[in-house]
Amino acid sequence: MKNDLNEKEKNIMDNMPGENEIAGVSDALKQLGDPSRLRIFWLLCHCEECVLNIASLVNMSSPAVSHHLRLLKSSGLIVSRRDGKEMYYRTADTELAQVLHHMIEKLGRITCPES
Repeated sequence: MKNDLNEKEKNIMDNMPGENEIAGVSDALKQLGDPSRLRIFWLLCHCEECVLNIASLVNMSSPAVSHHLRLLKSSGLIVSRRDGKEMYYRTADTELAQVLHHMIEKLGRITCPES
């Protein structure tokens, strides 16, 4: 039995993510740990919007939304494009952003099931 346990532990350790990978996951989850950023990220998973529209939709000031957008963008979860004077934001087309979006949707259904 002791050999089986050692083999199991070895297999777990061989498959454990490295420090850089864990740090990346931790950073992404940290960004979404703020309820306002989580709402903004969720919104941008569903549409592309400018700061003024995001601020209106999430009932926040434009400067506060801009602050959250900077953090989400620096973590690679969202991207932006300029159209004239306006900057538009949307979720990045990355596997990480897609997985986080699906995770948020699933967790929402689990923690707040419809009656």
